[in-house]
Amino acid sequence: MKVLLSRLWTNLIAKRKRQLFLILLLMLLTSIAEVVSIGAVVPFLAVLANPEGIVKNDIVFSFMQYFNLTNASQLLLLFTIAFVTAAIIAGLMRIALLWSQARFSNAVGTDLSYKAYKLTLYQPYSVHISKNSSEVIAGITSKINIVVSSILSPILIGASSAVMLTMIMLTLVIISPYIAISIIIGFSFVYIVFIVLTRKKLISNSNNISNKSGELIKILQEGLGGIRDIKIDGTENAFCSLFRNADMIMRRSKANNQIMAQAPRFIVESVGIVVIVLIAYSFSDSKEGITNTLPILGALALGAQRMLPMIQSAYGAWSNMKGSYKALEDVVNMIEQVIPCDKNHNNMAIPFNYEIRLKNVHYRYNDDTSWVLNNVNISIKKGEKVGIIGKTGSGKSTLVDIIMGLLQPSIGEILVDDSKVLGSSREWQAHIAHIPQSIFLTDATISENIAFGVAKDKIDICRVKKVAKIAQISKIIDSWNDKYETVVGERGVQLSGGQRQRIGIARALYKKADILILDEATSALDNKTENLVITGIENNKENATIIMVAHRHSTLKNCDKIIVMDDGVVVNAGAYSEASRFFN
Repeated sequence: MKVLLSRLWTNLIAKRKRQLFLILLLMLLTSIAEVVSIGAVVPFLAVLANPEGIVKNDIVFSFMQYFNLTNASQLLLLFTIAFVTAAIIAGLMRIALLWSQARFSNAVGTDLSYKAYKLTLYQPYSVHISKNSSEVIAGITSKINIVVSSILSPILIGASSAVMLTMIMLTLVIISPYIAISIIIGFSFVYIVFIVLTRKKLISNSNNISNKSGELIKILQEGLGGIRDIKIDGTENAFCSLFRNADMIMRRSKANNQIMAQAPRFIVESVGIVVIVLIAYSFSDSKEGITNTLPILGALALGAQRMLPMIQSAYGAWSNMKGSYKALEDVVNMIEQVIPCDKNHNNMAIPFNYEIRLKNVHYRYNDDTSWVLNNVNISIKKGEKVGIIGKTGSGKSTLVDIIMGLLQPSIGEILVDDSKVLGSSREWQAHIAHIPQSIFLTDATISENIAFGVAKDKIDICRVKKVAKIAQISKIIDSWNDKYETVVGERGVQLSGGQRQRIGIARALYKKADILILDEATSALDNKTENLVITGIENNKENATIIMVAHRHSTLKNCDKIIVMDDGVVVNAGAYSEASRFFN
């Protein structure tokens, strides 16, 4: 835990560190206010219990002369005002401390969420395809919320409680050392016993909460994402059972942690009441009598009443931290991800005037898998229209990912005009627009989906309409009531497959890229519409390099070159007539 908290501290921005030191100063001032409010009760109760007797005290008499007080009633009024003022100030300072702690914790939560999301997005494509998205979503959302609510807030509350607790304990020891020490030892013993008994169970629950929160998101994604097949197969009950079991384990673990965090409080409260009663009873038989010992008894009772929630807060902070250990570990790992390339490139495209060349390229996803590409050597001239074809699993998609710079060859290199492309090069990808078979659409308007990633107020609507016309989708859009402001629904659910693909093509054209990669991008279109789209692209993208991956042979008939893939090997790279012998 210490190591994880240290790593978390190093990832806080300088502003948050300064704010934390200010909060620590406020903690100290609040503790002083608490001590003053407890100390003020002693003279108040002393005057209240024995107003005439207290006036005979030499110190009190001198005090009255200094303030020109003539009787015990005036003295009682002064001490009443002092006690009430001290109590109000202490309360206001605690509210200020609570406000600053809550605002600080949530500000840190925003920082962590943003950093985790940013670093995750900037990870190489190879990292993204190796992770389950539900784990990432759970980390950025629920686990960071757990860290804020069960780590950061409890640390601040526990720290302030510890500071105030120490000050109150010292005050009580000064007032009545033996009784105060006995109370402190008794309270501490109860909490130490609970710490010993619950430590392992809290960590076990922490693992359950962390693992099941990710599993729940996974089940939700799969259930809602596959609703079509679930409805057809009638498997709703299976998914509901998976969800219920995971949710039950997670919530039961949370409940157990909550019980273990709160249980000591009720025991200590009972013990505290018994101790105060026994002290009062023992004072009743003393020579001084209950009247003279009432101020001390009142101060001890008030101190104990203030101590109990603070001890509970400190213990609650510890139990929450132990119960959230796994979430903290996952979050710290997320915010310490390393970005392998400079994310601050200006996206200026590297020169591409002649050709793209793959030289002796081999690729496999990890050391335990077989080679997906084997000794691929191909060249694509600028302005050339190239088709890639092959059976399922032949390596077409991997080849395209390497050409786009999403994957880096395990062996070999990709050259652009003899310049080597390294990793996920933004300078190279600035040339490329990719249209996949399955188009990702956001739950936004048509214009926002075509101008993907562009702020709404900066969208060039004239260009949006132009590329929509090229993609053969403008007539359909114009027939809708809201036209280009029509909301497509989540994942474009309100559009047909062909409409989604044509919006994807319009998106690629909006980018003004000079390399278009169509990965089964027209599979949902009929032959006539497909020909119109391809012709429109060729007529409006002069000297554009077009790379098409397709299963339909007719889609590639006008290509300058056909690359035929088979089991990761290029078996043919020539004209359509040469490649046709591999089509059957």
